Amino acid sequence: MTALRSDPVDVRLGDARLALDAAVEHLHARQHDEGWWKGDLETNVTMDAEDLMLRHFLGIATAETDQQTARWIRSHQNADGSWSTFAGGPGDLSTTVEAWVALRMAGYAAGCDHLARAAAFVQAAGGVEDARVFTHMWLALFGLWSWDECPQLPPEIMFLPRWAPLNIYDWGCWARQTIVPLTVVSALQPVHPVEIGIGELRSGRRPRRLERVTSLAGVFQRLDRFLHAYHRRPLRYLRERALRKAVGWILDRQEADGGWGGIQPPWVYSLIALHLRGHSLDSPAMQAGLDGLDGFTVHAETDEGPARWLEACQSPVWDTALALGALLDAGVAADDPDVVRAADWLLDEQITGRDRRGDWQIRRPELVSGGWAFEFANDTYPDIDDTAEIVLALRRVRHPSAPGRLTAALDRAVTWTTGMQSRDGGWAAFDADNTRTLVEGLPFCDFGAVIDPPSADVTAHVVEMLAAEGRAEEEPCRRGVEWLTASQEADGSWFGRWGANHVYGTGAVVPALVAAGVSTQDAGIRSAVRWLEQHQNDDGGWGEDLRSYRDPAWIGRGDSTPSQTAWALLALLAADERSAAVERGIGYLVSTQRPDGTWDEDHYTGTGFPGDFYIAYHLYRLVFPIWALGRYLARDPVRDLDREGDR
Repeated sequence: MTALRSDPVDVRLGDARLALDAAVEHLHARQHDEGWWKGDLETNVTMDAEDLMLRHFLGIATAETDQQTARWIRSHQNADGSWSTFAGGPGDLSTTVEAWVALRMAGYAAGCDHLARAAAFVQAAGGVEDARVFTHMWLALFGLWSWDECPQLPPEIMFLPRWAPLNIYDWGCWARQTIVPLTVVSALQPVHPVEIGIGELRSGRRPRRLERVTSLAGVFQRLDRFLHAYHRRPLRYLRERALRKAVGWILDRQEADGGWGGIQPPWVYSLIALHLRGHSLDSPAMQAGLDGLDGFTVHAETDEGPARWLEACQSPVWDTALALGALLDAGVAADDPDVVRAADWLLDEQITGRDRRGDWQIRRPELVSGGWAFEFANDTYPDIDDTAEIVLALRRVRHPSAPGRLTAALDRAVTWTTGMQSRDGGWAAFDADNTRTLVEGLPFCDFGAVIDPPSADVTAHVVEMLAAEGRAEEEPCRRGVEWLTASQEADGSWFGRWGANHVYGTGAVVPALVAAGVSTQDAGIRSAVRWLEQHQNDDGGWGEDLRSYRDPAWIGRGDSTPSQTAWALLALLAADERSAAVERGIGYLVSTQRPDGTWDEDHYTGTGFPGDFYIAYHLYRLVFPIWALGRYLARDPVRDLDREGDR
């Protein structure tokens, strides 16, 4: 023991053990009495600006909510007057326009310093004319933009059969839930006048010319002109039937918490659509929706006083799955009371039975539900990523009183997840075979991902889960491995769809391939290891700026963060790397840990829509370092000193 303690590597082991113990203690303390974990989910100030605008449109804004929201928005303004889509990122035109308008509605004068600097940024970025379609639609709701200058989205698309191009099920689930209520808004084109203008934001440039008629963009632009003409003289009977069908579709998908899909965009647009179709504010659907939206509000303090901001989504199921897996990898007993409580809560959240209908069944009608959703209440949209991670965690739990229930739930989940494999062998987040790209060419689609094709990170989590289930040699897992192998980038990394970015993708894929039986000496694994080692920062950590989604120069580059460092370490540990890169990575985590056992992480590392919408999962900074430290200490238990002797 004494000889081991004299080795500097063993000092690192001791430090790592102390860091892990402190982090685990902190994570235990954050568990809710019901068994779940939930970190705040922070995005950008468009959520807050749109919440303020929604309340003004519906007539429920108050001076208190206006001022608290305005304080939050002001506290996030950049020095150049702009607002960004992620912390530390460049200014974004549409985000800045929406923040400017919200502050004006909250009572700020156009000439005040905050708004003058914002207007200057907007002008330099091309003016409000270059803002995204969603921003123009929000402006049109208040008479600040012409509906004639917004793309038409007719509710008659509700009648397109499922095999037809551009039917609503060609959209990814998050886009589908947003598009349907927007067809109602687009058809009715409401205007709620406000006593402000946006002249300060206009560049005055002329509309852009149409693209060539031989191009897809040109075809869709001319189709949009036709739809505008149809809007002026629609077939009244058909239009009314379409509106009724859209509203019925919306009401059918309202969740138990009052929301739609558990995410902000379809939630707010559904409330507007229902209100426009005659649902009063005190109607059951509207009241439930507004009450549920209030539950997404987070109260905070700024330098100017109390503030409020809105989560775009809430992630308790995802956070609980990750926390449970991290604790088990940290060596917490499989029948620990906190572990069992988390397992019980997750079991209650499973979406089961043939009567639990969801949009995913459009392409898998005979598949029986057995997945989990991301949020507290989102039974219509279970997702594959959550389900895979939950199976990985729950299969390791030793439940003292309900082992049979646990086994049955996991067997259902594996069957459902396997059945959601796409034809090409990969897995997407919510749907199978949602790969038709035609919708991406519509003039409306200038923001975010609108389809849900398979991704490396989700496919990797499913492959790792199937391997842990002993199904590595079965066809679904083998096809998943082939998909991952084929999707590796030339530089050795993998693209990260739901996390930033190639560090996330690579951190997910390498452990999955190794678990599925790919040799750690395989050329693809070695290439991934080299890529990670080449992109380690001087401080020992890893980071990748979210600008990497648009600018390849940022791939693998950025300030070190705890979560991204942990992702890189998980890949290197799975590849059985025993290099200085691993030791330096562990050193980064140990040296940057806070006294309370967690870590600071100012940068966003989660991805909503690559290139457009990003997320700061506040629990990532804790669970992923626990995972990495736990696996580091567990991979060579002979050298992991017992706690008493090590200290």
